[in-house]
Amino acid sequence: MRKARVLIVDDSVVVRRLVTDVLASDPSLEVVGAVATGRLALAKIPQTSPDLITLDVEMPEMSGLETLAEIRKIYPRLPVIMFSNVTERGAVATLDALALGANDYVTKPANARDMAAAIRKIREELIPKIKTFCSLSPDLNSLPRSEKPAQSPAAPYLEPDRFARGRIDIIAIGVSTGGPNALAALLPEFPANLPVPVVIVQHMPPIFTKFLAGRLSAKSSIGVTEAANGDILKSGHAWIAPGDYHMMVEKCLDSHVVRTQQDPPENSCRPSVDVLFKSVSEAFGQRALAVIMTGMGHDGLKGCEYIRDAGGQVLAQDEASSVIWGMPGYVVGAKLANRVLPLSELGSEILQRVLVGRPGDASSWVFSQTKAE
Repeated sequence: MRKARVLIVDDSVVVRRLVTDVLASDPSLEVVGAVATGRLALAKIPQTSPDLITLDVEMPEMSGLETLAEIRKIYPRLPVIMFSNVTERGAVATLDALALGANDYVTKPANARDMAAAIRKIREELIPKIKTFCSLSPDLNSLPRSEKPAQSPAAPYLEPDRFARGRIDIIAIGVSTGGPNALAALLPEFPANLPVPVVIVQHMPPIFTKFLAGRLSAKSSIGVTEAANGDILKSGHAWIAPGDYHMMVEKCLDSHVVRTQQDPPENSCRPSVDVLFKSVSEAFGQRALAVIMTGMGHDGLKGCEYIRDAGGQVLAQDEASSVIWGMPGYVVGAKLANRVLPLSELGSEILQRVLVGRPGDASSWVFSQTKAE
């Protein structure tokens, strides 16, 4: 069996040894180097020909961001997983790294002295991602798009009569790996007068979701905030589930409100797309539009079943524009998607569906200048 060759870059000797030992214990992985600085990493890459690099976000002399930028100049397709701290500084740097082209990230154990927890975190979070990006996963729906077998042009999906679509009163989005960049492309397409609220689950830890919301809000015409328990949904605004909390919506008198809670994870996720989509199906029924986007695993599959069973609509991001076609791939494979679209076409399709049942036509949308401009 082919082994995935991994280069570890971290200025902490303890972290280097820990990650090396845990990865080496997996028969499908081979650690080809463990270095302390970005400059050493750049020199080591041509010597070891790694399949993937784990890269510390915060390092002296040459930061993880600076190292990543140099890697991308020379090796644009070499997978890089950032290893970051669950701190405000770590969150900002990780989001910067994703924007610079990092494939994904894993947060370091919060308590470095709890060795058992640290080992478990690396095994449960880092190793599956390494195997996915190195094409060692047995689940084809979780492979990077460049490594998957070609899909039939006639991918299964259900497209109802365009004129038979019902009114949409909420947009619910589920996304994971590759999500921050995908959301940064999608949300700025929504106009300031979007007549419905948007609720989003992006798989991210605490602190990270707050900073992601702030970045997306700065780039979009609609407001984007991290959700808080009791928030009242309103048109032209988006809420992102806070890290480590499930987010739901429920009917309350004449309004719909956000509820957050810490019930056990679903699909190993908290927040979970399934939890959000189920609540949306119960609160909005056939007036719900679910959008399932790039991500590893199958969170959102049951949720899309709930949406379709309630008469709502489902859009899925296509394989070619997804970083990992796991979440949308499962939904498409189950024939739950009304349409399967590239990221570049999702925004316009969402707006066309939201327009149905409302006065005016497409020309009535007011596309105000984005905050970023």
